Amino acid sequence: MKPNTDTRKPYGGSTRSLAIALDVGTTFSGVSYAILEPGEVPKIHGVTRFPGQEHVAGNSKIPSLVYYDKYGTLRAAGAEADDASITSQAEDEGWIKAELFKLRLRPKAMKLKMNGMRLSPLPRHKTPVDIFGDFLAYLFRCTRNFITDTHANGPSLWQAVEGSIEFVLSHPNGWEGAQQTKMRRAAVYGGLIPDTDEGKSRIRFVTEGEASLHSCVLNGLADDNPSKHGFLVADAGGGTLDISSYAIRGTHPLVIEEVAPPDCIFAGSVFVSRRARQFLEEKLSNSKYGQPDSLDHITKRFDETTKRLFRDKKDLQFIPFGSPLDKDFAVGIRGGQLKLTGVEVAELFEPSIEAAVASITAQIQASGGMIKSVWLVGGFAASPWLFSQLQERLSRFHVTVSRPDTQTSKAVADGAIGFYCDHHVSARMSKYMYGVEYLREFDQSDEEHIARKGRLCELPSGPRLLPDAFDCILSRSVKVKESTVFSRKYCTELTNLSTLSVFEVEIWCYRGGDIIPKWIIRHAEEFSTLCVVRADLSPLSGSAEPKHGRGGKTYWTIVFSVEIHFGLTEFKARIKWNDNVG
Repeated sequence: MKPNTDTRKPYGGSTRSLAIALDVGTTFSGVSYAILEPGEVPKIHGVTRFPGQEHVAGNSKIPSLVYYDKYGTLRAAGAEADDASITSQAEDEGWIKAELFKLRLRPKAMKLKMNGMRLSPLPRHKTPVDIFGDFLAYLFRCTRNFITDTHANGPSLWQAVEGSIEFVLSHPNGWEGAQQTKMRRAAVYGGLIPDTDEGKSRIRFVTEGEASLHSCVLNGLADDNPSKHGFLVADAGGGTLDISSYAIRGTHPLVIEEVAPPDCIFAGSVFVSRRARQFLEEKLSNSKYGQPDSLDHITKRFDETTKRLFRDKKDLQFIPFGSPLDKDFAVGIRGGQLKLTGVEVAELFEPSIEAAVASITAQIQASGGMIKSVWLVGGFAASPWLFSQLQERLSRFHVTVSRPDTQTSKAVADGAIGFYCDHHVSARMSKYMYGVEYLREFDQSDEEHIARKGRLCELPSGPRLLPDAFDCILSRSVKVKESTVFSRKYCTELTNLSTLSVFEVEIWCYRGGDIIPKWIIRHAEEFSTLCVVRADLSPLSGSAEPKHGRGGKTYWTIVFSVEIHFGLTEFKARIKWNDNVG
């Protein structure tokens, strides 16, 4: 495949700028950036040198790992935190290791199956947002050092752009507004941006699926795909598998549309490791190698060797973990290696592979059979077993499964910069159903209404109404262009105009399927508040006309619209109204 940069336009800004994409992964993280020169086509660079990895040329990923001392002070991060001398110091001084901290930001609706294992406790006085912020600060520091060290006039370049850097933060397809808010708070906590509206506007979000798509475009995917066909990008990372389906709608310029609602499942490589740790604990329970420290070490070696190389369940597998003197024939340890059957190792992968196949199958069906090719990217994509199993099990759908021949683990960070510069996706599919609560007129011939009678309320103008009715503004699986705005007009009756200063509307999200529900069931798993839109409508108090309702009560009718922008990578909503000015 040939790299595809001829689709990129020259940078249209008037001053030099810098865009940095920070890809904080569940297990590994990376950074890409572009120096934006007015009138020049931006080039994507990767940070390929991190503290603790100086001996590895061109390594663009570091572990998502942080050590804190017992007072909650950050002591080591990234590759340095994996260093033997740091590990030894951490043990001596009682430091606390924070890993898999990204999983703690997940939406409540995304259940995490950890096979009986728990996420390790948080360091003292630290929330998941604090840890995320500390790690962003570390990545940002590494990026600054890399740019100032490797570019001509690096320090003066940095000084020129420092106050206006644009950041792109990638997150799993399943993350929503609440997670984006936490990530923005983390960026403020880590000192990347000031806590101002201007500062916060310098953060953009992109889903890992869409970032991976842009990475595939950079590697020539658009050249290899006939415009009639759909294609699926499966980003297999440490924690999540992000599935996104697209079709090319135009080539000059390149226009891509989403053709099925994206999916996100916890089926990443870390869950293979977690299953391995549990399996080893049972297998070695009667051996001297069954102690927690030995199990941690053997699991780590499984991660670094067996898991990465495994390709055939007919072959015996070995985990090399010790010296030639390590042996325990009863459990298959000889010469410092633990022997496993290929079937045992395949079983550790199986739940992740099954979940991946189910999700991809659902996308192929949701796209109406448009999808003809699957592109596998991300760190877990390097697994020969995952790749061959997806090829084999998806062959019945007549789709080809392939991996880009470039470094798949860098896909998200590079693609996030590609997203910032190129913005190829013009339409996305709505993932869930979105709407607001309204008051439904009471119908005493309806059994459901009778059952809710205890909650009846009466408007000053007379009608008897039931709360918690759901008004759907956008259904699931609807194609939404970035420019599309969904607007719905509502009116409310107030007996006190002072409440206008704190007027608010809740936007609800329904995850229960394609049939519009009649009622919002609060605290049910399939319903959640996406956001609350607040507005000061007090300017309307001057133009609102008083009316007289039942019992001579004075009330005012207020008319407003709820306006929602869905077609962006970040959800936006606002309240609109007309006062007597305009």
